Amino acid sequence: MAKIEMKTPLVEMDGDEMTRILWKMIKDELLLPFIDLKTEYYDLGLEYRNETNDQVTIDSAEATKKYGVAVKCATITPNAARMTEYNLKEMWKSPNGTIRAALDGTVFRAPIQVKGIEPCVKNWEKPITLARHAYGDVYKNTEIKVPGAGKAELVFTGADGKEIRQTIQEFDGPGIIQGIHNTDKSITSFAKACFNYALDTKQDLWFATKDTISKIYDHNFKDIFQDIYDKEYKDKFEAAGIEYFYTLIDDAVARVMKAKGGFIWACKNYDGDVMSDMVSSACGSLAMMTSVLVSPSGVYEYEAAHGTVQRHYYKHLKGEETSTNSVATIFAWTGALRKRGELDNIPELMAFADKLEKATLSTIESGKMTKDLALITSMKDVTVLNSEGFIKAVRESLETML
Repeated sequence: MAKIEMKTPLVEMDGDEMTRILWKMIKDELLLPFIDLKTEYYDLGLEYRNETNDQVTIDSAEATKKYGVAVKCATITPNAARMTEYNLKEMWKSPNGTIRAALDGTVFRAPIQVKGIEPCVKNWEKPITLARHAYGDVYKNTEIKVPGAGKAELVFTGADGKEIRQTIQEFDGPGIIQGIHNTDKSITSFAKACFNYALDTKQDLWFATKDTISKIYDHNFKDIFQDIYDKEYKDKFEAAGIEYFYTLIDDAVARVMKAKGGFIWACKNYDGDVMSDMVSSACGSLAMMTSVLVSPSGVYEYEAAHGTVQRHYYKHLKGEETSTNSVATIFAWTGALRKRGELDNIPELMAFADKLEKATLSTIESGKMTKDLALITSMKDVTVLNSEGFIKAVRESLETML
């Protein structure tokens, strides 16, 4: 059969360690034989980020703005050990954080559910998508360890020199202080990305904070969401037959455990960090989790939700066999290809993405899977495949479908 033609390139962001190895296998086995693949390539491997003083990451984000769709391999966020291992000039920032800031984006993560890997929460029939606000709060905090008695104050000095001053605490001994912030601009972008993604995927949207306790900070999130919904999205939601639902975070947690799934759960930064891990763990594995960064302007960047699988990479370097789960990385490619096909009106590309996902899941459902899934499946007598063997098995399933 003739290869599927593309019109506009995808922005391709290569990555690190074992996921970089899987990245090439997926392209060689599952994409290039079937698609005339057009990409604008950026090497976000740590060595090249170091060589370019991380300019390559900035360039890849700008290219994503230009072309509208990107697909990203997992990358290393260096720590002290990586500084030595890779002989880095400095401890470069998280590429995901850099790209997220450049695109003003919100991260949407959802488990990939497959027969034989049942969620721990038995009533979760459909995936729950976590929308995480990825700016500010505790992740951009300022902290002080209080040495002894004294007064702690919160002070804002306006551009005009006027002060707003509040007492935090009169300390009579040692303690701690934490200052956090957010901006109306960032919260507005978060809200619009959530509403747009709900319309895009035809799913209900939940949002939750603790506004009864945090009567200014959290209440501001609630008010901005509600104001934008009422002015810009209420009619669109009603026309699409979907609902926007606000509640307290503790109520949301209780409701989620009893829900059937199939909705988007928007969370503030810390809540989203914690709850996305809860949902992914309850559904089996981070390697079975999609992740897409969506900007309020409608730019999409798809990636796997997991890291670079360092332990498997060291085994690979020694020539030892690995059984690394490539499902989330495959789904990063299918998500990007489907969106590219949608934006460029290429139904064949969208159909191919659908078939590749079905081929991946049917391979697992036929009893062929990587070791991590074999350890948690309810199926009996499964075949454990190595990293390359699983991808080749997916290709066999795909060729049957095509």
